[in-house]
Amino acid sequence: MTSPPQKGLGAQVPGARSAGPGQRPDPPAGARRRRPGWIWGGLGAVLVSAVGFTWVVSTVGERQEVLILARDVAAGQVLTTKDLRSVKVASDVGVIPVESRGEALGERARVPLVAGALLSPRMIGRSAVFPPQGKSQVTFAVEAGAGPSDLARGDRVAVLPGPDGQAVATEEEQGQEPESSVVGTVTGVRSPQSAGGVREVRVLVDTAAVRTATDIQHPRVVVLPAQGREAP
Repeated sequence: MTSPPQKGLGAQVPGARSAGPGQRPDPPAGARRRRPGWIWGGLGAVLVSAVGFTWVVSTVGERQEVLILARDVAAGQVLTTKDLRSVKVASDVGVIPVESRGEALGERARVPLVAGALLSPRMIGRSAVFPPQGKSQVTFAVEAGAGPSDLARGDRVAVLPGPDGQAVATEEEQGQEPESSVVGTVTGVRSPQSAGGVREVRVLVDTAAVRTATDIQHPRVVVLPAQGREAP
């Protein structure tokens, strides 16, 4: 007589090994095959991350010694050893390496150069290309208190005569209302040599306004908005 099946036991596959007490049953075949894939995938991700990190570090670590301006250099001035120093920066094909220092010395600044700027081949040459066509650079002797203390290169300014001075009118301008102020861009500022002395402020103005600019006495400098056409 066939004995009835026992309750609580699943169907067994002929030839399959039964799990004894304290022994885990074997996982299905599909699960066993997937585990190595997960392992290799995780290992691959680790390797890729490691290689990528190494590449980034090696790229960041590629630094070269290049030339940098040690002080301001006016347009047209010949570069000397005192004008240049070296600094290590990330690789950049647009700057002059320190090995080419000899080629830079003796060249002229094509435009006004600012201290701390990396030197590029386009900044120097046999002659200056500044001021640009239609513009002229005028130097003003600005007395103490006649302009902002933080006046800097690139500021858009208006230069007006002080209370004790007026723009001198020429004979042709007699009988006309004089245009006593000029608007331009600061190209350089030189600090006074003594306390309370005058500052040398260089301003790029329209060439047509040069006569007015040079006739201004006791100039006062006012900073204007960078954008716009506002002028006093």
